[in-house]
Order: sequence, then C-alpha cells, then structure tokens
Amino acid sequence: MAPTSTPHTPFGRVLTAMVSPFTADGALDLDGAQQLAVHLVDAGNDGLIVNGTTGESPTTSDVEKAQLVRAVVEAVGDRAHVVAGAGTNDTAHSLELARDAANAGAHGLLAVTPYYNKPPQEGLFRHFTAIADATDLPVMLYDIPGRSGVPINTETLVRLAEHPRIVANKDAKGDLGRASWAIATSGLAWYSGDDMLNLPLLSVGAIGYVSVVGHVVTPELRSMLEAYLSGDVTKATEIHQKLLPVFTGMFRTQGVITTKAALSLRGLPAGPLRMPLVELSPEETQQLRHDLAHGGVQL
Repeated sequence: MAPTSTPHTPFGRVLTAMVSPFTADGALDLDGAQQLAVHLVDAGNDGLIVNGTTGESPTTSDVEKAQLVRAVVEAVGDRAHVVAGAGTNDTAHSLELARDAANAGAHGLLAVTPYYNKPPQEGLFRHFTAIADATDLPVMLYDIPGRSGVPINTETLVRLAEHPRIVANKDAKGDLGRASWAIATSGLAWYSGDDMLNLPLLSVGAIGYVSVVGHVVTPELRSMLEAYLSGDVTKATEIHQKLLPVFTGMFRTQGVITTKAALSLRGLPAGPLRMPLVELSPEETQQLRHDLAHGGVQL
C-alpha cells in the first residue's frame, strides 16, 4: 500500500528523481536499483521518481521501465511514493507506458511536456488529459521548456487542474513570476524541479521538491524544508547557501552523468551510462569532488 498522502502533498514533500543503475555490461541492475531506493528512502525521501530523464528513460526499453517500477515498489513501496515517468512526445506510447506503470504497482505518474514536436497548448491539454484518463493513478505534470521547447502556459495548467487525477506540477521553468501566478490560480501541488530554486519556489507556494541532488544531500534538503515550514527562514537560507556548491557542481554537465559519478564516489549503485551520455573526464571528476566537498558532502 502506498504511503499516506493528502491533497496538499499528494506525493509527499521530498522526492529524488532516481538514476537507473546499470551493470558493468550496461544491463539494468535491478538489485542495485533496490539498494539505491532503500538508501534514498532511509536518507529521508518521501518518494522516488523512476524512469524520468535522470533515470535515462530515453535509452531504457519499455520492458526495463516496467521491471524497474516493480523492483522499486517491492523495495520501498510501503514507505515511499513510487512515481513512474510515463511521458513521451507520442501520446499513444505514453498511454502504454502509463498502463504498464500502473500494472507494475506505481503509485503515481510523471508526465513530461511532449518534446521536439512542439505541440500547441491545446495539444498539451489533450495529451495530458489522455494520460490522466488512461489509469486511476494521480498525475504530476512536468513543465521543463528548456528540454521540451514548449512551456505549459498558466491558462493550460488551470484547465488541466480541473481533472481529478492531475494533482501536481514539477516546475523546471525557471520563472518565479509565472510560478507564482500558476500556484495561485491552479491549486496544483507545486514541486520544485530545479534544485537551485528549491528555496525560492517554497517562498511562492511550492510544497516540496523533486530533486537530483537528493542523491547526495537528502537530509540537508529535508532540513531546509522543515526550517522553512517552521518559520525559520534564516536557517533555511543558511542551508540553501551551504548547498550552492552542490547545486552548481551537479549541473556543470548533464545531471545524470554527474549523479552517477557522485554515487560511484560514495560507493552506491550507479554503474555506467548509456550512449549518447558519456562519463566524466578525470578533470571533471576532480572538479565534482571539489564541489561536493565544498558543499559539505562526505566522500
């Protein structure tokens, strides 16, 4: 059974977008995925996103995606929300992935804005509505125009929020003004999808975050959230500022690359990357070590 949720916090407050560990020969490492999931939940995550971009969803097969959901639910599904990425730029394929995730035991779906084909707002509305209609699972939208090329406009978010199963948005738009209006008018549970903006988004109404750096600093992210919610904004700001080197270092290049490198440095399951992603150079690895250490991460 999924952990308890509320309309205000449908997937909890602190979630990490989990990498998909691979074996040395590039196969999906289900044992490693379970070990990593347990580690992340023990560290303080309320939920995990699997099969997102950080999970290398562009290069994992549909079968692998379902296997990963099933494995993570088995490992931590009684303690954390397991939210499965199901969005693609092909609506029919997205519906298949949504149903596969539901059958594998996912507690919710993450649906990214269709990328590359740049649909108009009406296309986005129909696409997300179709995904929400495909299963009984709650849906978190994922608005990331830097990758998709198309933002979800505030008016579209308000329309989508009328659907009973579209309950949240992961915001990686990088626009606090537009976020403020959308939070105020849509009623969606708002999650920061940009680690550098975790604290600023809380200040305009976000209820939590979907993090990449949560792979290495979940306790600090939770402390920052709890400080903010308790009214200790000074402490929250201090934690935010302490983590700036981590936020910066983990995104000097593509986030999956640095995350898997950081996990490997800490002896946690990660494994290689699938092309076209490539490993850090020795110089980049040294820079990552420096950034993480400067942000207080023990290696």
